[in-house]
Amino acid sequence: MIESKKWEYQVLTMGGALSGPKDEDLEALLDEWGEEGWEVIFVTPIENSNKVRIVGKRLLANASHRQRTWPG
Repeated sequence: MIESKKWEYQVLTMGGALSGPKDEDLEALLDEWGEEGWEVIFVTPIENSNKVRIVGKRLLANASHRQRTWPG
């Protein structure tokens, strides 16, 4: 039997009421996610705001246990 891959996902919204995320903050977040094994699958602006939504995924090592990590 072929075993299918299991994924876990993370969604984060960045930015504020007056300005969008700073490039250096976004870069730091992406570096951190990369070190934790996350792959960004898309980034999209949120309509009528200065925010962006980032979605990442990574392989789930143990299908019965999801390990949550959050940006610091």
